[in-house]
Amino acid sequence: MSVPQQYAISQYPDVEDVYRRLDALVRQPVRPIRRDKMDEYLAFFDTKCSRSRQMTEEAKRFIPGGVQHNLAFNYPFPIAIEKAEEACLWDADGNRYIDFLQAGGPTVLGSNYKPVRDKVIEMLQTCGPVTGLFHEYELKLAQLINRFMPSVEMFRMLGSGTESVMAAIRAARTYTRKKKIIKVGGAYHGWSDSMVYGLHIPGTGRLEAKGIPRGASANTQEFFPNALGALKRKLILNRLKGGTAAVIVEPVGPESGTRPVPFDFNRKVRELCDEFGALLIFDEVVTGFRLGLGGAQGYFGVRPDLTVFGKCVTGGYPMAGGVGGRAEVIMSFAAGIGGAGEHAYIGGTLSANPLSCVAGYYALLEMERTNAAVLAGKAGDRLNRGLQAIIEKYGLPFVAFNQGSICHLETSGVMLLDLHNPIRLLKELKPRRHMMEEMGAAYMASGLITLAGSRMYTSMADTETVIDEALGQFEAVLSSVEGL
Repeated sequence: MSVPQQYAISQYPDVEDVYRRLDALVRQPVRPIRRDKMDEYLAFFDTKCSRSRQMTEEAKRFIPGGVQHNLAFNYPFPIAIEKAEEACLWDADGNRYIDFLQAGGPTVLGSNYKPVRDKVIEMLQTCGPVTGLFHEYELKLAQLINRFMPSVEMFRMLGSGTESVMAAIRAARTYTRKKKIIKVGGAYHGWSDSMVYGLHIPGTGRLEAKGIPRGASANTQEFFPNALGALKRKLILNRLKGGTAAVIVEPVGPESGTRPVPFDFNRKVRELCDEFGALLIFDEVVTGFRLGLGGAQGYFGVRPDLTVFGKCVTGGYPMAGGVGGRAEVIMSFAAGIGGAGEHAYIGGTLSANPLSCVAGYYALLEMERTNAAVLAGKAGDRLNRGLQAIIEKYGLPFVAFNQGSICHLETSGVMLLDLHNPIRLLKELKPRRHMMEEMGAAYMASGLITLAGSRMYTSMADTETVIDEALGQFEAVLSSVEGL
């Protein structure tokens, strides 16, 4: 009898081949959409999105930049969403879009999933969203996460992925009594002071650290993606200066695998952490439950000391995050009021509120019942195969690959620029970024919402019919680039 597939990744990408194709892409001049076609796509926003434009223009008077979250900004202006259901979103003007943003990744079941929504409404009718006191679903959710991820012996719920990374680092430093934290350059681990370092572009250090005192990131270090030799050298040098508290990684690679890691990368990082007495932190804000109920750690067979969770831990409902791991490390956190200073201090009035815990508990149960991660992964496979076929059909230099339901379509290569070639970075960053913005706008005008025009998350709601419709829309855009 065959064993049912547990994880979303049916076949791990050939990482060497992906990098070969990505390197070829960034060595070529950009291939943007033809100007006449781009003008047609931009006309969609002028003629079909008047309410969104009006609202977001007004929002600029009261909200910095007009939006409250970076994901919401889209070129040429943000779109105001009024309805979300399964695989689609509808904006304030009634335009329908296939949703490959999926709120940044957490809604593996699809948007506004009814069985979970019903449980949340049922709870709201009796308890309300928050009490500030203990609720039984705090325990139920923690027990469920432990069942799916045995490395999470204890779980502390928080309000976001950023908070959870902050707590994980604080616990690592408290437990090890060491200071240094090493991350992979280009990875995103939230916006706390110590982690706004080497953001998006490897090797950039404090480039984005406006308003952050230098001392706040003085003990944060980065190494270039997949450079295990460089990581080992930093661990050796740190040992001479008091040691490394933790190494933190996105287990599929920086920016949700935009720069993918070889399959054995996490195992080798685990071995280095053990050799040098550092804790290993997996940032599973995206991969936790999206790759499968066992997360990336289950898929790769690597047991981290600490696991960071974000939006997916509540199925996309608000106040979503937490950190779990070895009991002796998690016990570094304070509980109760006051204390003698022997524990790491963390807090959060809305952490583990009844709404979030009920949503998370039933979302995970539904994901288990439906095998949602695997279904979302099959949708990602179908989307990736179709994108690759379009690329080959038109002889395009673009690169498509996927890690289950995390799909990448690199057309400008801007995410692959780094300080290994600073002249190219300075010369090409702006034009390649603008091309990516225009590609995202063209997709949206064609009824497709992506993350920054280069990343897509699929969900259980993405049936073969939905994916095939999307591929037709992608082909219409990709067949209109210059040179065809």
